[in-house]
Amino acid sequence: MNLPLYDTHAHLVSDDWDTYRPQALRPDLPTPKRPDYTVTVDELIAMMDAEGVAEACLVQRGHLYGYDNSYILDSARKFPDRLHPVVMLDAQDPATPDRYRDMVERDGVRGFRLAHTRPWILDTAWMSSPQAMEVWKACADLGTPMTLILFMKQLSYLLPLIKIIAKRFPDLPILLDHGGMPYGMSQYEVRLAKEAGEQVDLPGPPHFGIDRTIAIFEDVPNVHFKITEINMERMAAEGVRPAHLIRRMVDSFGPDRVVWGSDVGQSTLWNYTEKAAMARSAADFLTDEEARKFLHDNAARVYAAK
Repeated sequence: MNLPLYDTHAHLVSDDWDTYRPQALRPDLPTPKRPDYTVTVDELIAMMDAEGVAEACLVQRGHLYGYDNSYILDSARKFPDRLHPVVMLDAQDPATPDRYRDMVERDGVRGFRLAHTRPWILDTAWMSSPQAMEVWKACADLGTPMTLILFMKQLSYLLPLIKIIAKRFPDLPILLDHGGMPYGMSQYEVRLAKEAGEQVDLPGPPHFGIDRTIAIFEDVPNVHFKITEINMERMAAEGVRPAHLIRRMVDSFGPDRVVWGSDVGQSTLWNYTEKAAMARSAADFLTDEEARKFLHDNAARVYAAK
């Protein structure tokens, strides 16, 4: 019998382009192009029903809708027991902490996502400026998780910084999108590396690069790791069986800190049925209790309504 799933990383793409229009994260960036596919809320619920996915986080797709979270908020209102918004707002805007508090209280928002709007600039202000730290404090006060998406070339200096912040807010759950490790390298980053003539060779077993990156969080229990299709894509490209990586992560961090997310609406190499099957097979080397935590229970705990 398949264990239930909790999808921590579902992106929606509306078919109503008049109501939900593409928007750039910054005024100096071009308006994003419409994808040639949709993942509407009704489509997502149908896929969840078919694959035994009990609940999902609706993660704002910032590179399509910018800071306009309207579609995920409207969608979550239709299925409040199953869909939970994780919003993106401008962390450098002084109004953001109060706006976020209002969204948590009024709109049932379950989390905040931080992303660098100019990842080619190697700085830290996007996540640790004085104003950004007020957003961290708001999340900590509300008990809603903070999620960060990191680029591989940023790991050497961002991971130690995240450790400092995590220890400042020890009760705040922090999630690293795509694990925050080499096997979280996105197709976008792979393409940039190849265009620059760089060889993409990811570290193999037994450590998979964990020893050189996220191992610094072994004694930081509020930092969690989200495994998604982006990880699965890199493992498939490197001939790595996902179950080996997940076993290694559970051995390093315990069974309570690793969660699964599909990345539906962004990663399109595999359909939702395949994504769900890969998640369950990634738990092949876990005990039944460990598998249940990885696939469902850890996420249900982290994203529980406060």
